[in-house]
Amino acid sequence: MKATSPRRWLILGATSKIAIETARVASRSGVEFCLGGRNLERVRSVAGDLLARGAKCAKSIECNLGDVNAHEEFWNAVDKQFGDFDCVLLAFGSLGEQPSAEESPIIAVNAMNINFVSAVSLLTTVAKRFEERGSGTIAVISSVAGDRARRSNYVYGTAKSALSFFVEGLKARFHDTGIRVLTIKPGPVLTPMTQHLPNARRFADPVVVGNTIAEEVMRGSLDVLYVPKKWRFIMAVVQSMPLRLMNRFGL
Repeated sequence: MKATSPRRWLILGATSKIAIETARVASRSGVEFCLGGRNLERVRSVAGDLLARGAKCAKSIECNLGDVNAHEEFWNAVDKQFGDFDCVLLAFGSLGEQPSAEESPIIAVNAMNINFVSAVSLLTTVAKRFEERGSGTIAVISSVAGDRARRSNYVYGTAKSALSFFVEGLKARFHDTGIRVLTIKPGPVLTPMTQHLPNARRFADPVVVGNTIAEEVMRGSLDVLYVPKKWRFIMAVVQSMPLRLMNRFGL
């Protein structure tokens, strides 16, 4: 089935640095945006930036997307202010602090709710809507952290692993239909969420990452996208390592 470049984007987590850079590329083609995020002032700032770069329109909706209880009101706002859409980019999440999650069940569960449970809620609604119309693009930003459990971030990694697994199920569900599903697995990217980490200056440039994601979404890629591409090979090596060896070297 021939892919059609999406024209009306719904971005979930529009103030994420990766989402912003992705949208900036898409805006050059006159794309229409509906931007969701929990800080309305920041979302509106992103909307203004996209309009200045060529977006046809950019609606702003305030919502704490990590809270499942807020989703019904969010969808009502989308329908009222924007209407139908043909592409969804899910870009929100929280890295959190592994030591805190190890000490507090509440923090650990909250990490699962933000990074996985809330995403399932939103994607289930999107999938149903796209199934009814018979077309659409679903692009989900997961993480290489979900490819293999590691001592330093296994709580976050568990949530991202579950998210990737869920999106893989959507791929199977919509195989050979007009609905395209793309899993995006970035390696470490220099963003406000990661800039405090050791060696952050070596992380990938979010502009480059956003450019790659936008190109793949707009051309209708159906594969799992590792970005930068080297992470596909790095994670293949990591996944092949015996657990005993990983534990020995503290990986």
